[in-house]
Amino acid sequence: MTTIGIIGAGHIGAQVARAAVATGYDVVIANSRGPETLTDLIDELGPKAKAATAVDAGAEGDVVVVTVPLRAIGDVPVEPLAGKIVLDTNNYYFERDGHIDALDKGETTTSEIVQAHLPTSRIAKAFNHIMAADITSDGTPAGTPDRRALATAGDDEAVAFVTKFYDEIGFDTVNIGPLSESWRVERDRPAYVVRQNAAELEANLAKANRLP
Repeated sequence: MTTIGIIGAGHIGAQVARAAVATGYDVVIANSRGPETLTDLIDELGPKAKAATAVDAGAEGDVVVVTVPLRAIGDVPVEPLAGKIVLDTNNYYFERDGHIDALDKGETTTSEIVQAHLPTSRIAKAFNHIMAADITSDGTPAGTPDRRALATAGDDEAVAFVTKFYDEIGFDTVNIGPLSESWRVERDRPAYVVRQNAAELEANLAKANRLP
């Protein structure tokens, strides 16, 4: 079974860990404060999960979820993630991250910033436009009418994994295309943190404006 490394144990990271373990994956999860601070989460997740440093979570994960604030992307270890599929959950909150001129002007995307930091990793956008609690509560079996859909974008192999993982935890997938198009599902766009099926998501992505 694939091991999922998770760098960032906040709301999204913890929920992805819960969903992954429930689906049968092994999980290695890290935060910025040290493995010893994750005891309660690991006790909850059970024997398929363990706490580690960010370096070890990156090294041990076959696929790695990077879910840290954008301002902390520079702290994500590069070498352990080389050649691996990396799921980027990031959103840009200038109130938290400080203003980034290229994002304010619509010249790049958060995922392209992550790709620049991890140049040899295969990046896909994932889990950035769903409330954390919904990750483990809104999933339904494939074929369920009006099944909720989530978007992804990026490297083809990484997108293929995201599509598989979304389906396993209960969501349809809409592929936006390359990372350069991932702005369509970022903060303040029509597809952001609303429940939508695949057709509704496609429509919301299509009507998004580059600059909010």
